[in-house]
Amino acid sequence: MLISLLSLKGSPGVSTLATAVAARWPAPARTVLVEADPAGGDLTLRFSLSSTPGLVSLAAASRRAGDDPDLVWRHTQLLPGGLAVVAAPPDAEQARAALTALAPDPAGGLGGLRAAAEQPDAVVVVDCGRLDPGSPALPVVRACDAVVLLTGAGADDLAHLPRRLPVISRWSPHPVLLLVGDGYSTAEVARELGVPPWGRVPHDPTGAAVLRGQRGGSRWRRTGPERSALGRFALQLATELATRHETPAPQQEHHDPASPHAISADAAHDADLAYPGGQA
Repeated sequence: MLISLLSLKGSPGVSTLATAVAARWPAPARTVLVEADPAGGDLTLRFSLSSTPGLVSLAAASRRAGDDPDLVWRHTQLLPGGLAVVAAPPDAEQARAALTALAPDPAGGLGGLRAAAEQPDAVVVVDCGRLDPGSPALPVVRACDAVVLLTGAGADDLAHLPRRLPVISRWSPHPVLLLVGDGYSTAEVARELGVPPWGRVPHDPTGAAVLRGQRGGSRWRRTGPERSALGRFALQLATELATRHETPAPQQEHHDPASPHAISADAAHDADLAYPGGQA
């Protein structure tokens, strides 16, 4: 299974949640977290990882064996909790070049990430960061089985969604929308957009700090994703995504009110996002 987490605006914590989801994915799956943020990766600096292996070495190897299902696993390092990760370089130019090399073949090739995700019980969680038009991570997103979109809950964060949601629905038929931070309630967003968010990411500074490598390996064991509110939320999200993948919903041309977490292009296009007041 191939999953991408991304945002369209700001920095709502995509990398932190992606790490939590990968760390809490239900057993017996074999899970790997791949940094695919065109702005550069964070894991190398956060966890004092080596510069190689990682995304750059994976991209170089993919030129020779791009569809090898074991290729991704040979370019991983381990976080304190044992999570396998493919870390992107902090430099944006290097990260973008590596992502371009890893993109699925337009002629029909699976590409290294897709090939790894096709293995039984394999889960590849991809942190795509903020996805802008023309992003080299976009081909990866389009190849995913599931897309998770994070957005702030303020008026300025939500105002652009009505025109962007139809595009996202073309990438994935049933993307998941998550709210982050203070602002409009889940019910208000659902009413105005016609798109019910799956949930709101909990405010958990301690749990987030551990996932960002700020508390050391011992803190990962004591207050890491298995014990934090953010980790519990990530487990619920991972379980939901895994269940959807095992029992995919039938394709529908229009929004089905009985499927409350699907983002409908028609509903999003028609929604009038007239949030009063808003936040500065």
